[in-house]
Amino acid sequence: MSPSMIALVVEEENKKYQRGVKHLCDNGLTKVPTKYIWPEPDRPIFTKPDKLIKPKQNLKLPIIDIAELLGPNRSHVLRTIAEACENYGFFQVVNHGMEGDVSRYMIEVCKRFFELPYEERSKYMTSDMSAPVRYGTSFNQSKDNIFCWRDFLKLSAHPLPDYFPYWPSSPSDFRSLAAIYAKETKEMFDLMVKAILESLEIDGEGDKAAEELKEGSQLVVVNCYPPCPQPELTLGMPPHSDYGFVTLLLQDDVEGLQIMYHDEWVTVDPIPGSFVVNVGDHLEIFSNGRYKSVLHRVLVNSTKPRISVASLHSFPLTSVVKPSPKLTDEHNPPQYMDTDFATFLQYISSREPK
Repeated sequence: MSPSMIALVVEEENKKYQRGVKHLCDNGLTKVPTKYIWPEPDRPIFTKPDKLIKPKQNLKLPIIDIAELLGPNRSHVLRTIAEACENYGFFQVVNHGMEGDVSRYMIEVCKRFFELPYEERSKYMTSDMSAPVRYGTSFNQSKDNIFCWRDFLKLSAHPLPDYFPYWPSSPSDFRSLAAIYAKETKEMFDLMVKAILESLEIDGEGDKAAEELKEGSQLVVVNCYPPCPQPELTLGMPPHSDYGFVTLLLQDDVEGLQIMYHDEWVTVDPIPGSFVVNVGDHLEIFSNGRYKSVLHRVLVNSTKPRISVASLHSFPLTSVVKPSPKLTDEHNPPQYMDTDFATFLQYISSREPK
């Protein structure tokens, strides 16, 4: 075969992968294509093709009960938040008021979106990072050499009236259900910011960063991980940290999230109806390194599809991200340089995820 013919074949193969994992699976797939096979050191560790070697037990993250946070035990809960952010970079939130229909309906309508024909989903496919709606695959499909077993739908969500008209109109109830979800996660984020600042011994009233975060950015990312015929060879998401201040993650009942804890990958036990909250890069910078933005990744499995919805919150794009002046002094100088959010996003989009 001539070099030009080989180039055409490669180009056609790449086009096929750009359409996403769901499209591949819908057209029948019995083994993982080479494009998705990770180098051995980066793969999940299996004893045999269908059995994952797990730690002795899954990791049970610290649990924050919102009812307790808003009650007389607030000081104790704030200490738990501080310890969780310092030691894990993650915690789980229960009794948050979204355990019922809002969470369940959001997971269900997202499943229905990914069950739409590819032609309907592909209307939102774009490489424009600033698009109000972006459908795609892998981690960064325009740059990844090895693809991840994941399709995504990203929705800019704040201010909601600015972005709502651009969101998918199919399924017919997608916009309305996603809007309720975005509004309620924004309210949860505002509550969590107040608690996190208080755990850092910062009074949020009148604090410039606290005021900026109220009007900050919100990105809702829906992740779809179809069943994978050889899950030992690939990843749903590579090791990465989240760029924002805080991420609120809603999961279905299928485990897959792993975090780096004491230099080992440990699987997070999904608690039905809970949210996983994790420290983002901006909170690590703001706290001057006291709270840690921890590497995490996602595994896939051979039997069950998995849906998760991450709501990433941070400062407005025009803000300068820097250590809080209230947490630095001559004995504890800033450990991070100041950067505007837009430049920070450009920087991380040019780098490997980890």
